[in-house]
Amino acid sequence: MTMKSRIFNKTISVGALCALLSCASLQASAQVGEPFIHDPSTIAECDGKYYTFGTGEGGLWSADGWVWQGGAIRPGRGAAPDIVKIGDRYLVAYSATGGGLGGSHRGDVLTMWNKTLDFTSPDFQYTAPVVVASSLDDEDCDAIDAGLLLDPTTGRLWLSYGTYFGFIRLVELDPQTGKRMSGNEPVNIAIDCEATDLIYRDGWYYLLGTHGTCCDGPNSTYNIVVGRSRSVTGPYLDNVGRDMLQGGGKMVIAANNLKTGPGHFGRFVIADGVEKMSFHYEADFRQGGRSVLAIRPLLWRNGWPVAGDDLLGGTYEIESERRGYALEMAVDFIRMDAERVPFWIKPQQPLKPLSPQTLADVEASWPQTEVPVRMNDYMFRPHQQWTVSVAEGKGGSLGTPYYKICIAGTTRCLTATADGDVVATMAYTGDDAQLWRIDQLTDGTYRIMPKAVPGTSEPLALVSLGDCTPALAPFDFSSDNSKWNFRKQ
Repeated sequence: MTMKSRIFNKTISVGALCALLSCASLQASAQVGEPFIHDPSTIAECDGKYYTFGTGEGGLWSADGWVWQGGAIRPGRGAAPDIVKIGDRYLVAYSATGGGLGGSHRGDVLTMWNKTLDFTSPDFQYTAPVVVASSLDDEDCDAIDAGLLLDPTTGRLWLSYGTYFGFIRLVELDPQTGKRMSGNEPVNIAIDCEATDLIYRDGWYYLLGTHGTCCDGPNSTYNIVVGRSRSVTGPYLDNVGRDMLQGGGKMVIAANNLKTGPGHFGRFVIADGVEKMSFHYEADFRQGGRSVLAIRPLLWRNGWPVAGDDLLGGTYEIESERRGYALEMAVDFIRMDAERVPFWIKPQQPLKPLSPQTLADVEASWPQTEVPVRMNDYMFRPHQQWTVSVAEGKGGSLGTPYYKICIAGTTRCLTATADGDVVATMAYTGDDAQLWRIDQLTDGTYRIMPKAVPGTSEPLALVSLGDCTPALAPFDFSSDNSKWNFRKQ
């Protein structure tokens, strides 16, 4: 949140740029609704809804994790909050500070509790805030930009805080009261970053920090870096052994896709192998250069966190990780007419390109009913090419919209059945059985799930039952049967 850059509210005109790039066609590139926020907290789930808080007062909430709106309540105003669920309560930390602005380093980090984040609930009531960390004008650290970690291995609660104007510091809090542990002294763990967050995974503690300048719209240079340690108190080293106390840090995400200034990392684990990272962009060019909430898949490569990719609309081969076979509509294979010349005869004429088979070549032979779906060798044939597009107006799940998946150039759409199978129906109706959630997994492959399967409330995913038979079954991250790839051909 802090203002290393002292230049504010610079804007640029993006209307002409968006017109040239056809902004509406760039699907699934951002959260929808009104996702405008700065310095968002880690996203928290409460009673099936999602909440994040930002600098100022309040924040955003979403019924599905895709369409966001204002209205979340966090009293105290202040800056750069964070949130963690402990037992059946939610602990919020935020800062009341100058953050280095105008030369003042005076500030406080405060914590408060609530039983629920649902502001319509009769149980909604924040406790009085308590100060857990402070800084003075002559301090070599700013008490701002709180990051909370409840250690899953020990149950201990940690708070990181600080900015570019000195050290990033770590203190221990009491997970029962949210207060500073008596006698606990801060530990310096990093410099040259701010907006830190701590996470734990597979025996490593990871310190995510925001590097660069903020609060300058499209000129903000924010990016997210990371180091890791076997101990929560450090030292935190990056992938080439540089200590974050010496300015080290491996890049996690920088400006991309007409959005600049990613900062304020948060991690949300949905299931084994399904993780999301939340943050804000300082400026989304397609939304007037506003600061917006962003959610991307969180991948892990060689033990390091990596920002995954948004799946944009397009035509793909949908490939099973199990064997590499492609999902296809089960229709008769139509041979292509092509002159066959013995391979040992040298061409006497210039070679002419061979045109691929087209939809017009084969569509008339397809049954005019729903057709089963199977897997087979990919031959870039029309019955193997699937157009994936956002199901407009149908919402989504955390960080991803619902998609429709149809044979390219047709209305024959992938549909879940009550028998646990998948078929290609003749038309898209927008029913839940035709809406697909597509999550990139931590290893870079994808999970494909219908919004609902007729006749059951059990969440099921598209799986491979053997090499050639797709079906719907519980997702299992440990099995390649549950994993898919989207190949642009």
